[in-house]
Amino acid sequence: MMRALVAEQYGSPEVLTVQDVPVPRPGPGQIQVRIHAASINPADLRTLSGVLRDLTPLTFPHVPGMDFAGTVSEVGPDVTSFAPGEEVFGAGLPRATAAMAAMLSTPPSLTTGAMAEYAVFEADTPAITRRPAGLAADHAAALPTTGLTAAAVLREGRFQAGERVLVIGAAGGVGGAVVPMLAAAKVHVIATALPEDDAYVRALGATDVIDYGAADIVTETLRRHPGGVDAVVNLALPGPALIEVSRAVGPGGRLLNVAYPSPDPSAFDRADLTVATVYSTARPGDLDELAAQAVAGTLPSTISRRYPLDEAARAYADLVGTHVRGKLLVTGPRSGPRNQPQSSSL
Repeated sequence: MMRALVAEQYGSPEVLTVQDVPVPRPGPGQIQVRIHAASINPADLRTLSGVLRDLTPLTFPHVPGMDFAGTVSEVGPDVTSFAPGEEVFGAGLPRATAAMAAMLSTPPSLTTGAMAEYAVFEADTPAITRRPAGLAADHAAALPTTGLTAAAVLREGRFQAGERVLVIGAAGGVGGAVVPMLAAAKVHVIATALPEDDAYVRALGATDVIDYGAADIVTETLRRHPGGVDAVVNLALPGPALIEVSRAVGPGGRLLNVAYPSPDPSAFDRADLTVATVYSTARPGDLDELAAQAVAGTLPSTISRRYPLDEAARAYADLVGTHVRGKLLVTGPRSGPRNQPQSSSL
């Protein structure tokens, strides 16, 4: 048996409890990973809430968790890409969301849930790769979804050196990757953040910071940049709020959205404005590039709080109920399973 964070029904973080469950075993084309660390993502709770149940209904009991770092502990039949003992990191979506998983990678990356001592993943996916020796497991576990989303934002935005880009929600998880990547591209980053996060987002690479609690974002942006910014990258506001935000974008600019729910492009009464929603996607080599940037220092660790696996439910509750800077991380024990089950392949 192993310890895992489990939900028996749809709901808020209150439905999550740590339980003893059977260790999942890898089937053909799958690997079992001993989890060293897993990071929290808002998408975990969105799926658990049931808002997507018509599209991708969950099966219960359900173990959440997408992003992870760990050691390959067993490989299933026909697996040649990984071997036991190799250090890996990456992301996987719940098996019940296979239709959505194709948006993350091709072939899809699926998992039994990373908030556990052990998890099973598909081996043949660009969303999982080997962890280089210079990259700590904690740092690696916080990279996949945020880093892949940031990489997709930069591909979609085609930013040029010297452009002015307003990043809304810069102190959050994805902001911890978007801001450094934009700064590395020599973009002038205007970040929105609370005063207590001012120094943090500037250290990530922001040139200007707007206190969204004390000033209207659009008014303050236009005061500092009367002609408007070249682009807005939204990491926090719901879709309808972006109609007003678009006033801060200059002629021919772009508005890139990462947050849920997405805006309706037809709601923007500007023919010159490009509006796009960007999703986390893993192309071959993307995770290796993110790892290289992390080792080089371009993508710093943004972990603000760590929780043991037995307190993983509190980590999800804190994501909802507290102000979160950067990433929340859950660390698991590094010992073997207490009792290997006689469970069937998944």
